[in-house]
Amino acid sequence: MNTFIIPFDQLSLQDLPKVGGKNASLGEMIRTLSPIGIAIPDGFAVTTEAFNQFLSFNNLLPEIQRILALLDRQSLHNLADTGAQCRHLILQGIFPQEVENAIREAHGELMTHGLIHSVAVRSSATAEDSPDASFAGQHESYLNVTGADNVLDAVRKCYASLYNDRAIKYRIDHGFADMQVRQSVGVQLMVRSDKGSAGVIFTIEPETGNNNLIYLTGAWGLGESVVQGAVNTDEFYIFKPALSKQHSPIVYRALGSKEQMLVYAKVNDQNTAWQETPAALRDQYILSDDEIITLGEWSLEIEKHYNMPMDIEWARDGVSGKLYIVQARPETIHGHHKNVTLKEYTLASKDTPLLTGKAIGRAIVSGKVSIVRSLADASKVQTGDIIVADITNPDWNALLRKAVCIVTNKGGRTSHASIIARELGIPAVVGTIAATQKLVDGQVITVSCASGDEGQVFHGKLQWEEKEIALNAMEHTRTNPMLILADPLKALLYATYPNQGVGLLRMEFMISNTLQVHPMALVKYYELPDSAEKRQIAALTRHYVDKEQFFVDKLAESIGLVAAAFYPRDVIVRMSDFKTNEYAKLLGGNTFEPEEENPMLGFRGASRYYNSRYREGFALECQAIQKVREEMLLENVKVMIPFCRTVDEATKVLAEMKKSGLVRNENNLEVYMMAEIPSNILLAEKFAQLFDGFSIGSNDLTQLTLGLDRDSAIVNHLFDENDEAVKLLIKRLITVAHQKGVKVGLCGQAPSDYPDFARFLVSCGIDSISFNPDALIRGIQNIALAESTQKKLETI
Repeated sequence: MNTFIIPFDQLSLQDLPKVGGKNASLGEMIRTLSPIGIAIPDGFAVTTEAFNQFLSFNNLLPEIQRILALLDRQSLHNLADTGAQCRHLILQGIFPQEVENAIREAHGELMTHGLIHSVAVRSSATAEDSPDASFAGQHESYLNVTGADNVLDAVRKCYASLYNDRAIKYRIDHGFADMQVRQSVGVQLMVRSDKGSAGVIFTIEPETGNNNLIYLTGAWGLGESVVQGAVNTDEFYIFKPALSKQHSPIVYRALGSKEQMLVYAKVNDQNTAWQETPAALRDQYILSDDEIITLGEWSLEIEKHYNMPMDIEWARDGVSGKLYIVQARPETIHGHHKNVTLKEYTLASKDTPLLTGKAIGRAIVSGKVSIVRSLADASKVQTGDIIVADITNPDWNALLRKAVCIVTNKGGRTSHASIIARELGIPAVVGTIAATQKLVDGQVITVSCASGDEGQVFHGKLQWEEKEIALNAMEHTRTNPMLILADPLKALLYATYPNQGVGLLRMEFMISNTLQVHPMALVKYYELPDSAEKRQIAALTRHYVDKEQFFVDKLAESIGLVAAAFYPRDVIVRMSDFKTNEYAKLLGGNTFEPEEENPMLGFRGASRYYNSRYREGFALECQAIQKVREEMLLENVKVMIPFCRTVDEATKVLAEMKKSGLVRNENNLEVYMMAEIPSNILLAEKFAQLFDGFSIGSNDLTQLTLGLDRDSAIVNHLFDENDEAVKLLIKRLITVAHQKGVKVGLCGQAPSDYPDFARFLVSCGIDSISFNPDALIRGIQNIALAESTQKKLETI
């Protein structure tokens, strides 16, 4: 067209010096990815040459350079005045006639078929959206702009935003000279997501950098609400290998509250306005499964094309129902570095938290609250404060650098507060709902992001321990160190620890914490009498007519998130092992559970699975496993049967599993058995013919071998895994299992607490030992010491 305007479909990444990072990326995608079906709204770039002509025509460059030369780059005390002067100069400037004509002509051509479309006018600086510096949120964008005059005004404002206070500070922090960065502007057709939904996609998990997963989040209305962190969003995790093989890749989802939405409006010179989200929409997911999968497939193609993790913005047009990609940039936090150290934080004591939200980072900090409602509060923020706000704003970046932590009412993992916290290397808790109401200025609080997905805010200064481990110094051991897990939301964090997978994933805790309903109460839901409990069940399962499917889907997603986080490492899922008194505490549980005087030795484990009281509930558990393995393609999931008293009982359980499609050795399915009853070991030769592995449950095995109740204060001093009788049984099991070609592991605390016990297990040739996460490092060290000692003995 001319040197001032280049249509998106004529751009590529090589044009970055002419049109900036954002526009170059849009052009690259339209040119290379549109042909394979990825939809990107059309538009054009106003080039850096047009910006240069604007500066030259108004003779602005010498004066801007003079003003910037007076900036105190150490104290930044005159930053606000410096930025204001530069912006004022640009906003007073006028376009050279040839530049104005070029923009008007390009805008006219974009308005197709005589229709008047609104456009987004976005800054695209030459250093923006690079792999090392995103400049996210530093420059301005304007939405729902209509008419050529308003487009010209928005372009001028984008030029001025090159000298936003935060942009000047960002250039200083990242080593960019002010005159090194030039401003281009993109003019792009708007998607009617104000009547649909929009959000953000990371092609790796944004907190841990896990490359198995795509993280998708969003809300109703325009995407700015998600980027700003103004709403608590829906979240979806997509497993990449299942996506590429066209299976069911959505391994986890969470419904956000989405209290408000940003829509088109003309209010007080603004083109958008906030409105309350209708209750019906708040209770709906923003996308269908097919739409989530489509966006996942597009994201995977974009990542492959750029050959790096990507941060992508998407939008769904509520009028046409079509999906679009509106931006894509390199992910800048995890894409280029790997952690070589692991810092563990553990609270010494834990009170009830004042607030909870989504954890960003993995640290624990304490400090004084500084509530910030606007930049007018900047002067009260002191170094070391914890900034508490409704949401954060890119204009706050300078004051956020004083903080040791950020806590917000609103927002999700892709909000501004989350992004800036990651860049600053500080923890944050976002989406707490009521932080600005419950906390007060000067209050001392402790914030913990050390427990996976949930961040917690406590009153006062609590004590905690910090331990730093050099991961590259951890010894590789023959005996596989594995983890014991119960909470799926902590899986992504713990998958970063040195381990060979999950040796015990406790299904019953996922049922109690996530599903909350007794399986049989769902099987027999329509036969239950009306009651308060039934109404609670109805509320929890409100999105499902088929209540049994609720159980299968939610349990599958809980298991799926763990399996995807650790993939391709093994995840051994123990089928539910609550006792009757524990099952009775679930919603609807009292109806289906007998009263027992000694539930520890009663109706538990394998005995439930083929009994008419629970057979249908066990079938739902099996269907969830089947969905994870067959639909999500997470074949790293293995199954483990607990408390199996007899060989006949084992045969019956395997037959029940077969009815639900779980057949040992079909599709690489391995079935393990907990070895926690002396009969399991005395008949190990026979059990080894039915199972692929044993996992020693040292607590129950010790209790049943010594004939004592470990919960009894009178006799618990006799409870000792190091007892000779217990060790004889363990040694026998390992010997027999290996003779039969069957693997053996152990789950328990003893190998981390007692180096001698770890040495005993290693000397027996055990294949794996599973630890609770807080004991993993100590356990690995004990294994390494034991193996080293054994090697020395073998050479003598």
